[in-house]
Amino acid sequence: MSRRSSGLVGVWAEAQRQQQRQREAQQRAAVQEERRQRAYERDLARTQREQQAAYRQGREADARLRTQELEQQVAELGALLAQGCRAAPFRVAALTRPEAVAPFEPGQLAQPVAMPDPALYQAQGGWTAGRRAQAQQEAQARYRQDWDAAQAAETHRVRQLAAYRAQYDAWAAGQLAEVRAHNAGLAQLVDALRAGEPEAAVDYFTAALYASGAWPEGFPRQVSAAFDRGARQLVLDWELPGIEVVPEVKSVRYVASSDTEKETARPVTQRRALYRDALAQCVLLVLRDLFAADEFGVLESVVLNGFVDDVDPAIGRRAEIFLAAVSVPRATFARLNLGQVSAVDCLVDAVRGQLSAKPDQRAAVRPGRRPADVGSGVVSYGGGDEPDLFTMDPIAFEGLVAELFRARGMQALTTQRSNDGGVDVEALDPDPISGGRIIVQVKRYRHTVPPTAVRDLYGTVQGAGANKGVLVTTSGFGPGSYRFAEAKPLTLVSGEELVELLRQHGLRGRLGGPGGAGAASGSAQPAGSAGSAGPVGPAGPAGGESGGAEDFNVLGMTWAGAVELDVCALVCRGARVLGEEHFVFFNNPENPGSSVQMVPGAGGDRAAVRVVFDALPEGADRLVLVAAVDPEVNPGQDLAGFTEAAICLRDGTGGELDRLPVSDGRPGETALVLGSFRRRAGGDWDFVPGGKGYRGGLGELVGEYGVAVA
Repeated sequence: MSRRSSGLVGVWAEAQRQQQRQREAQQRAAVQEERRQRAYERDLARTQREQQAAYRQGREADARLRTQELEQQVAELGALLAQGCRAAPFRVAALTRPEAVAPFEPGQLAQPVAMPDPALYQAQGGWTAGRRAQAQQEAQARYRQDWDAAQAAETHRVRQLAAYRAQYDAWAAGQLAEVRAHNAGLAQLVDALRAGEPEAAVDYFTAALYASGAWPEGFPRQVSAAFDRGARQLVLDWELPGIEVVPEVKSVRYVASSDTEKETARPVTQRRALYRDALAQCVLLVLRDLFAADEFGVLESVVLNGFVDDVDPAIGRRAEIFLAAVSVPRATFARLNLGQVSAVDCLVDAVRGQLSAKPDQRAAVRPGRRPADVGSGVVSYGGGDEPDLFTMDPIAFEGLVAELFRARGMQALTTQRSNDGGVDVEALDPDPISGGRIIVQVKRYRHTVPPTAVRDLYGTVQGAGANKGVLVTTSGFGPGSYRFAEAKPLTLVSGEELVELLRQHGLRGRLGGPGGAGAASGSAQPAGSAGSAGPVGPAGPAGGESGGAEDFNVLGMTWAGAVELDVCALVCRGARVLGEEHFVFFNNPENPGSSVQMVPGAGGDRAAVRVVFDALPEGADRLVLVAAVDPEVNPGQDLAGFTEAAICLRDGTGGELDRLPVSDGRPGETALVLGSFRRRAGGDWDFVPGGKGYRGGLGELVGEYGVAVA
């Protein structure tokens, strides 16, 4: 007879089976997790390999692109002469302006005011004869009232149309007179050219050289020229490009093992050959442009001396080193087919010119006849020592700006010294789409140009009916000027931009001493005037010329409303004050070193801070301006009445230079961040408007910057 197991043994056996199942489940889970981990590692390795392959392909593509760019640069250099010969020759006719002006377009003023229709003013209603008569009278009264209003509007329209027509007729007459004067000047130039007058010949042929679009960007455009009337010979010195126009690197290859790009140097002999060929092409292209522009048969021959402005190895100083020289009669040059020649062979053999055998080593040749040898006036563009734009003669400075516009392919003339209407230079851009008449004003300042000058220029542009206005300065512009010029036909050219433009077009000019120090932004005073205060311009806070402790900015606060505020400043690194001693307010009126000081307001400012940005602590990258209601002076007040607020940038005499916007206050708030000046990577400072308000007053505000207020 069988025996049943006791209940205790059954329970124990079931527990064992459950534990076994759990162990098996854990083992299965561990195996699955191991499989998932191995799959993840395989996917990760594959992804990393794919990423590495993609990275390598990208680096290899970059290296190939750099190589292609180098090859393209060399190819363009080799095709310089051929491309230049395809360009249309310079002609006087291209400068002639058509005697036509935009037609009169009165717009809505051309449409007469519609008179009321009597049929629409009939009597309505009325059961009795008296009521109908009254209704008729009321309708007639409405008609007469509307008719009188329409007649008045029509009379006003006719007067406006007549005034607009008179304004247009005056403008059109002025435009035609300007065009005719310009064309008459061209006719006089042609007559002078035909007569062989040296001044006219030099002006015309140098203009032809500057009008050429064949020269690559960065090539120099410096020339000195004179015309021998008796020999009908143009003699000129022309600056040639340096060896750097030929890339020193031949190709670039990516090396995966070291994750670097390896550059293969161009062989010296190849680079020298390419450079000699480029110099020969430059000389031949100048000759081609001159002879091609001679539509009046003025030139019998051309003497051209090509030089580079470099360090002379014989004396160790910069000098004009002549690398090419040639004298070419017209008949000899006419036999050449420049599109097919070898430039070096053509220059040396066909026209018997000189070309340095080792121009890369600045091995000079003997120049031919020089412009100074001609005996008549020599005209130079872009040559000589760089003039200081701050100290040069005002008329010469305006002439230099006009020459810059001419070098950019425009027609430009300086205006008369009186009755110029605020116009220093008038330019005409011949581009049929983006061109037109340009009004140019020149401001030779050492400090920031005030926004009023930009507004005045805009008024002049509108009054003159010009297409565009350009304000050129030796200094800079503040944010207010750039904001006003935005979306308007205005261009602002700062001093640094002016120097760069002059350099790009073969003209010369520097800002300040021999080192060419950039223009400092600051108070809007003419060059050479006194005063040291100045605002923060677009390139950062400016100082005076000395760069000393007196180069400060005055930041004045102005606002509407009766609420009195405490204005404070925090010298910070990021969002944290450098230390409580750098929290500048009424009980701590200056920080260590006195780079930030509370000062009395001037010129209507209700508070002011004096800042020497260059003297701020090295670790500081932010100056935060804040304002708060004084609970003891204005208990219960908030910032609801804080409106029309601004930070005024003032000079040392209290004159306003610019105005930075500040957010209005809001009900319930008692403290506000006005804005911050932040140091950029290059050391300049930008203004960032604030606007964050606080209900807990100054203590809550400065607490966020790490200042504990008891």
